[in-house]
Amino acid sequence: MARIAKGLVYTESEAAFQDSRRRTEQIFAYNHTPPGDTERRRTLLVEIFGAVGERTVLLPPFHAGFGSNVHIGDDFFGNVNLTFVDDVDIRIGDGVLIAPSVTLTTTGHPVHPARREDFGRFSEPIVIEDKVWIGSNVVVLPGVRIGYGSVIGAGSVVSRDIPPMTVAVGTPCRVLRPITDEDLTTRTADGR
Repeated sequence: MARIAKGLVYTESEAAFQDSRRRTEQIFAYNHTPPGDTERRRTLLVEIFGAVGERTVLLPPFHAGFGSNVHIGDDFFGNVNLTFVDDVDIRIGDGVLIAPSVTLTTTGHPVHPARREDFGRFSEPIVIEDKVWIGSNVVVLPGVRIGYGSVIGAGSVVSRDIPPMTVAVGTPCRVLRPITDEDLTTRTADGR
């Protein structure tokens, strides 16, 4: 629907045509598949997501509104309790690491209660470029792009784009510093 694609407010009734794209049964099955059944888990990930790369590790449980709007690159690691609110596309590059209890939400709601009738909402895609690391309990909000190689500190709320090769932290998330070659010899962001 044009309203959804343009990031305009739309209602549950207007979005009902998308219900067939929800992968709730497959997500439930994935979250209850024994850890050693890697072949079944891979098959389910391919059924759930719009695209899934090679060497993908996603620790259950995870949650998704649809699943089919999530596109994951190669060498992805997603820790437990990852939530995708994927009313529109979430695109994740290669070599991305996501810590426990992260939420990637493409959807928000208008401030005025009259605009929230029939679950009024808006959706904007999220893009996470290659080699990004997202710390525990981070929330990434609609329309955000996180640039190549960046690190998002634990507990951050990312409400605007983050440039490549930076460390960003806080609520709201702000760039703390660039990532440099000096980081090749340290363990933490503060140089220890």
